[in-house]
Amino acid sequence: MNSHLLNALLLLGGLLLGGAIGFVFGSIQNAASAHYRKLQQGGQLQSGWTLMPGSMRRTAFLLTALVVVQIACPLFFESATVQWLVSAGIVLGYGWTLLKKLRDRSAYGA
Repeated sequence: MNSHLLNALLLLGGLLLGGAIGFVFGSIQNAASAHYRKLQQGGQLQSGWTLMPGSMRRTAFLLTALVVVQIACPLFFESATVQWLVSAGIVLGYGWTLLKKLRDRSAYGA
């Protein structure tokens, strides 16, 4: 296989992998936010401290996923460029979920 093609596939793979991690994390955060918003509207939350329980656990999940990717896919991290693309993919994937949430809120006037 051509080395340029392999390099391009690694770069694209890093971006897609990061995007998938960011998107999944953002989707989990959005689902939790919606769940706790329903609880709050129903009057089932006693204080503001209980508004987002589990957020530290979800953040730990994100960090664990990043460590697993770095250990399980060392081929991705031979180049510093791929590391930055994985990070950029995470930002893009999570940003996409935030943008979608913002667009949905503005569409419903919330």
